[in-house]
Amino acid sequence: MRPLEDITVLDFGTLLPGPLATLMLVEAGAQVIKIERPGRGDEMRSYIPKFGADSVNFALLNRGKRSIAIDLKADDALQLLTPLILEADVLLEQFRPGVLAKLGFGYEAVNKINPSLIYASITGYGQTGPLAKVAAHDLNYCAHIGMLSLVTDGEGSPSVPAALVADIAGGAYPAVLNILFALRQRDQTGDGCYLDISMSDNLFPFMYWAMGNGVSAQRWPASGDELLTGGSPRYNIYRTADDRFIAAAPLEEKFWAKFCDLIGLEEGYRDDSIDPHSVIARVAEIVSERTAQEWQDIFGSQDICCNLVSTVKDALRNPHFLERNLFDNAIAAGDKTMPALPLPVDNQFRGPEGEVSYPSLGEANDSLLRR
Repeated sequence: MRPLEDITVLDFGTLLPGPLATLMLVEAGAQVIKIERPGRGDEMRSYIPKFGADSVNFALLNRGKRSIAIDLKADDALQLLTPLILEADVLLEQFRPGVLAKLGFGYEAVNKINPSLIYASITGYGQTGPLAKVAAHDLNYCAHIGMLSLVTDGEGSPSVPAALVADIAGGAYPAVLNILFALRQRDQTGDGCYLDISMSDNLFPFMYWAMGNGVSAQRWPASGDELLTGGSPRYNIYRTADDRFIAAAPLEEKFWAKFCDLIGLEEGYRDDSIDPHSVIARVAEIVSERTAQEWQDIFGSQDICCNLVSTVKDALRNPHFLERNLFDNAIAAGDKTMPALPLPVDNQFRGPEGEVSYPSLGEANDSLLRR
């Protein structure tokens, strides 16, 4: 038996944060019912490229769920959903603060129907505060909390992050964590609760060192000039002769010494505490004289925390990840299949490997909404 097989989740979320959170709950056995608007459904269904009738993004994030299409503005919407609310253990939503309450599905109203329900709200800035109702996306949250200022290019300009950090690390993961805490608390008390999940709030732990250095010693980080943000030759990215890149992270002295030996760094540059920028420049010059394959041959068998920067295509074919069966589960759409999204759910908590589809819009209206 999977740990969440007796848990039912009503998912009012769209796009990425909510659906990814409930996808993890599905993997652990929960029944997740998406509540979508009629006609178009979750906006992500319309994205391209397609996988079956809907987008590949939607397919990846909604594998194994059910779908109900209902107009939440309709007079009988609450009446129609009340039986499901009574049965549900978790309700997850990601509207702006106050929107779902105006539609009659706020926490106070739903709590009267089912006091044991756990109600989780994912928003950009939380339910309170001056920014609570401000429209924003992932990039805005990273900018507001100072994260974008930490890494800059040679001209001092911040870069667009390579991942949707706020949506995933600030929204989806904390939502799952707190939902599981709340379920455990309900085991003890019998009561549900309200969870205020703020994506921007939850990004601050990623800057623990910057906050600690600044507050305790007034050493506020300089853009792109700290140990882990490009200011050290021991934690940097270097271009090869054939325009590929080496990710070099020989932070500890034993790794640094071996790295210096392997690339042939002159003795005068090995003490990087004196002038780290000149050391970075010299290492970059040396690395640029050989191809990626040459460096791969030099670094390959060495224990020095250096490797080539892979493409996503390369990573999906990497023998290490294949041996760990990372892509053995699959999504099905008609006669098409593709690897399911790997998730941070231990295999012992997941169902058997196999092909599972994603829901068509409103496919569960007859079986779940009108039963």
